Amino acid sequence: MAQAAQAIIGDSEFDRDTAVTPRAAGVYDAELSAGWTIFNAVNGGYLLAILGRALGEALPHPDPFSVSAHYLTASVPGPAVIRTQVVRAGRTLSTGEASLFQYAEDGTEIERIRVLATYGDLNALTDEVRTSARPPAIAPIEQCFGAEDGPAPLPGGSAITERLSIKLDPATVGWAVGAPSGKGEMRGWLGLADGRDADPLSMLLAVDAMPPTAFELGLKGWTPTIELTTHIRRRPAPGPLRVSITTRNLAGGFLEEDADVWDSADRLVAQSRQLARAPRV
Repeated sequence: MAQAAQAIIGDSEFDRDTAVTPRAAGVYDAELSAGWTIFNAVNGGYLLAILGRALGEALPHPDPFSVSAHYLTASVPGPAVIRTQVVRAGRTLSTGEASLFQYAEDGTEIERIRVLATYGDLNALTDEVRTSARPPAIAPIEQCFGAEDGPAPLPGGSAITERLSIKLDPATVGWAVGAPSGKGEMRGWLGLADGRDADPLSMLLAVDAMPPTAFELGLKGWTPTIELTTHIRRRPAPGPLRVSITTRNLAGGFLEEDADVWDSADRLVAQSRQLARAPRV
């Protein structure tokens, strides 16, 4: 049932590592790669992209418009199975559900993440834009800092940084040298390390690919996502993305992160909000 290029697996590592193989109607096998982990857990945006690919296969429309995910337990590298269900298939939009499962040592299935998503065709959108949003103020990419410019790797591992090209604005890297700003902001340029241009599927990764804002709040450690809702607004133009993430409120051990993603044509192409657990100090 899949349409468009979303279901076509290319030569990019991202495409290979988000591949799904049909097992039965609406059921897909996947292999969660260890290359997309941080603090030994599989990254939430990468998981969202895998589920997004499976839903793109199952639904009659090609592109994610709105994807809401609840992360139930931490995923680990290895085999997984995705079960999808078509909730409604309309003329311009379709809605589906998907859950990703892994297996315990005794063979018991463990549900890791559950998604409800609406898909459509981004190519069919009108060109009308009325907005007060503006691209974030980020230093030129040559003045920003990548993982190669930082100190020692994150404790617990950060394999995902080898698959991404992240250049952080100097104003948001104080955490890396022991001087966090306390502002709860993270801004920078983002792309895939192998040069693959962004598309609607990879933007599901982009909204959760930057270092957590908790680092600039002076907190260190894993910041697990509880819930993440992403809106894909446009098909991005070729070139690096600019990502701005802010946290305004950390309370009761939880924080929110609001992300805006802009393309090289200065268009707001994706937005998200997530609730995450603050690192335990």
